[in-house]
Amino acid sequence: MPSPFPLLRDNALIYGRLLPVEEPHLIERYNKALTAFGLKPTKLKSFEIDRTGFSPQVAEECGDYDYLDPNGINRRFIILTPAQRDLPVVHTAFSNTSQLMFEFMSKNQRAIDALTIKDVIYGEIEDSVSKVEDIEDLLSINQVEFRVLSAEDVLGKAAELGKLVDRLKQEPDAWHDNAMLEQMVELAKVCGDIRENALVPDQVIFRHNAYWTSHFGGLYVFVDRDTTTVIGDPAAPGFRRSRPWQVSYLSINDADKVFSFLAGTGRIELPRASWIEASGYLEHRAEMVVRSLIREAEPKRNLSDADKVWLQTWIHSHADMINRDGNFPFLNAAKREIRQVGQLRLEEVFPLQRFLLVRAKPDHPDAWLTNRLISDFVPSDFVSRYVFNKQGFYKDYEGFSQPWREHVVDILKTTYLKDKAAFRARLYGLND
Repeated sequence: MPSPFPLLRDNALIYGRLLPVEEPHLIERYNKALTAFGLKPTKLKSFEIDRTGFSPQVAEECGDYDYLDPNGINRRFIILTPAQRDLPVVHTAFSNTSQLMFEFMSKNQRAIDALTIKDVIYGEIEDSVSKVEDIEDLLSINQVEFRVLSAEDVLGKAAELGKLVDRLKQEPDAWHDNAMLEQMVELAKVCGDIRENALVPDQVIFRHNAYWTSHFGGLYVFVDRDTTTVIGDPAAPGFRRSRPWQVSYLSINDADKVFSFLAGTGRIELPRASWIEASGYLEHRAEMVVRSLIREAEPKRNLSDADKVWLQTWIHSHADMINRDGNFPFLNAAKREIRQVGQLRLEEVFPLQRFLLVRAKPDHPDAWLTNRLISDFVPSDFVSRYVFNKQGFYKDYEGFSQPWREHVVDILKTTYLKDKAAFRARLYGLND
């Protein structure tokens, strides 16, 4: 991930909704976890963390944005408070890290509530490999296990106290063992009443399903009942060579085959009047196409006053450029056909243009991942890129001129950030 951009940061478009850590005892606990990982303690008096405990300020201080993600595998985590469960994950090599952390914290809420009263929880999301060198390494990961530790060893002491309690129940003479009773009292001072406080996580193993990973320039893995599909750069090591009898490989450069896969597996909604007309989806795509053409033609233009009337005037005065590009007139023609007959025959549409017309099926488990993949084929729609594919958006943003950066930030503030949930529901049908 690039270093934070001031304009994005000032407008909460990067590292937004993070949790401030300012209390000295929490900073001390965080440092104990860092030390346990073999890292230097932070000298910061305040910083922010995401769901995994990653802090952009600590990353800047130590000069390593992967300090909790060495080798992009076996992700580390630091839990200071149960409130982290509702935070985003802002830096990760796997798109499903956020969901795995959420599931772990939800399934073990009682234990996390009790442990974080007195201690910091830290550890690793352990995969079956320690380093990713080719696609086979990724495909070998079927599940992950949370290896959970605590700085004051509250977990270990709770387990020890539990054994002594069992002994007390099972051995009649154990009541006469004063040394054991004194040990139990000392342990209880740390652990509390373990009959009431569940200090040991109940579930630590979780399935590793569909995901995007930053490895090999960006790779998608989709899992269906009978097959696994890998979508990425054919130059990635192991592409088409790892488990060819059970893995289907698609080049990210082959729009036709990627689209056919998404449609054939029921992951996308085809363009039908039932959702197209109410969502304003094609109107949004058309506006994004025009804005992209403006950037191409006049990258340094100040667009602070570019309202709907100005856009319409620009369209008329640049008709030749718009017709050469073809996407704006195509979207208008598609909208007319859908209004007249209720749908569109996609077999007559160029493969790349098909992605302008579809969205992920909202109720499919892979909806967010599918929308992310679609955004790779529609880079002109920087709003969709930001919503579903922040790594891609930040990479695009690096190449923007300053006036265009300001324009992009303004559009995101006045559309998506204004009401994220309502925006996602209207445009993408997502009610999350």
